[in-house]
Amino acid sequence: MQARMSDRLGSVKLVADRPMVAQVFDVLRARIVAVDFLPGERLSEKEISAALGVSKTPVREALIRLEEAGAVEIVPRSGTYVTPIRIDRYIEACFVRLNLEIGAVRRAAGAATHQAIARQLDAVILEQRAALAAGDYIAFFDLDQRMHRCVFELSGIGGVWTTISQTQAEVDRVRHLKRIHNISRGEEVLREHAAIVDAIRAGDPAAAEKALVRHLGSLEAESDGLRRHPVLLDFIDTLNARLSGRGGRTNGADAQKENGTCQG
Repeated sequence: MQARMSDRLGSVKLVADRPMVAQVFDVLRARIVAVDFLPGERLSEKEISAALGVSKTPVREALIRLEEAGAVEIVPRSGTYVTPIRIDRYIEACFVRLNLEIGAVRRAAGAATHQAIARQLDAVILEQRAALAAGDYIAFFDLDQRMHRCVFELSGIGGVWTTISQTQAEVDRVRHLKRIHNISRGEEVLREHAAIVDAIRAGDPAAAEKALVRHLGSLEAESDGLRRHPVLLDFIDTLNARLSGRGGRTNGADAQKENGTCQG
């Protein structure tokens, strides 16, 4: 039996100096990504607003944004439901990020300030290495995000990262599930980050692109990587199975296992 919304969100403290809609969005997105809110779960505006101590208006607007991000589905005259974990959406989001970030690392490597950019990225990698050594995987993930965001910001196109972030809910949810299934590449990630930064430091856009593709992986490599972890795919299907009770369409991991590719 699921805990009451007041128990699940009661520890959240919202602040007055940030837009309320953005805060509610961040809180709910984090719970969805962490699979605290399960696929198919109904999210009540009334219960959320009571638990967070805000009016229904920012909650409603946050849910609309979450629907735009693919994290929830608003069904007229029924309610708002957490979406299934869909591997096809995950692969599509990987495609968006890979192709936009290729442009960012090439721009960073080609910038007149490429060595200064590399020094700032070195500092993030140093923090990430310390987080990995401490076994703080939440901090490691947050610093991973900061590393990639900084590439865009230091290249003068920080707004593009915002665009990417709006498509990455499924990527973050699958990454969380990988983490809890002990599918981790911590040391590899650090080496791959360092290779990207070295290429930027050298002012070599082609090498920076090659290092980024090696790090993020081609779509084919990502698909192959998922197939190597059938336990994870089975777990995703188990999570999605709750949707069958309300006629939901999971299109989750089954297609990945049966077809060997991800169909859009």
